[in-house]
Amino acid sequence: MKRDLEGGIERLFWGVSEVINEESLRERLRSGKKLRVKFGIDPTSPKIHLGHLVPLLKLRQLQEMGHKVILLIGDFTAMIGDPSDRETVRKQISETEVKANMKTYIKQVGKVLDMKKTEVAYNSKWLKKSLSDTLSILKEASLQQVLHRADIKKRMEAGNEISLLEILYPVFQGYDSVALKADIEIGATDQKFNLLMGRQLQKRQGQKEQDVIMMPLLLGLDGMKKMSKSFQNDIGVEEEPNEVFGKVMRIPDELMPSYFELLTDEIFDRGQSPRNEKLRLATLIVARLHDAKKAEKAREHFISVFSKKEVPGEIKEVQVRVSSLSIIEALLVCGVASRGEARRLILQKGVRVNQRVVESDKEEIGIGKEGVEVQVGKRGFFRLRS
Repeated sequence: MKRDLEGGIERLFWGVSEVINEESLRERLRSGKKLRVKFGIDPTSPKIHLGHLVPLLKLRQLQEMGHKVILLIGDFTAMIGDPSDRETVRKQISETEVKANMKTYIKQVGKVLDMKKTEVAYNSKWLKKSLSDTLSILKEASLQQVLHRADIKKRMEAGNEISLLEILYPVFQGYDSVALKADIEIGATDQKFNLLMGRQLQKRQGQKEQDVIMMPLLLGLDGMKKMSKSFQNDIGVEEEPNEVFGKVMRIPDELMPSYFELLTDEIFDRGQSPRNEKLRLATLIVARLHDAKKAEKAREHFISVFSKKEVPGEIKEVQVRVSSLSIIEALLVCGVASRGEARRLILQKGVRVNQRVVESDKEEIGIGKEGVEVQVGKRGFFRLRS
């Protein structure tokens, strides 16, 4: 039993960037106490991506070790905006948008966590209170401390605007740890200041400081920036198996070791060809998000379409009531893009009509008796018929 515990503890530290305080954390994990493990996520977008899976998989390990995982949905802090790793003021979103965004969060997180054993909390419960309560929270932190955080200093030195709400954000996020009485908090490396703020506020409130596990940021499809919907380099956890598979196959080869380490239970084999390892990686990720059967079908689809240059047997049929329409309108009726996204795809040579690359967003296409085949990117195939 002790050997299993020690093995679980060592496995917990795999892929971790930094731990504060490691000695304290190991002691807590060996104590036999059921620990309260906090992970916060602000619903600034309706979808989560593989970057969010990195801390979620670590939470799953702690859940399997018998600890209590608390999914903290920042429905209040989302309306403020986290300044971490931002060079400009984040656009503030409304309470209505926040509520709409978080509708499917439980389902998406449930792809990794056992939601029957997960406590779900919303920080509006304690932060959306009276002004006097808010002021009592704010007095626990100093202005000097907040202004000296690296990302705030960088923006100040560059002369970029910083809102007062952004300065308050880390204090509110830190107070979440007080409200939840967290023993451990998991977050990404860009959240370090906010995570440490939780420790400070807990200490001032007479609680034992939470230990912190920081995970590295997962780079996106471009191989340069962290995975983010804002950067259009993300892979959504609810995307279709073929879409996820194809996107994983697009990641730069040098990212494969970190993707294996952070998103799977297997190790990157440097003795194999990069292509074969990427096929294995894509299969593992699709299986985690969907299931093994769908992962194998996605693998077969990818090899058939992109390795053998075949058109897939199943092409989505789209009925239209006209004999011709613009390429922009064609993409809209296929439901694959907004007008702006459609123009971007065309400019990037990512749209084909009857296997011919579309050169202009002004192009008109005729449907004809046999219909017309439209390909979007490498994975979207449609046949328009009138």
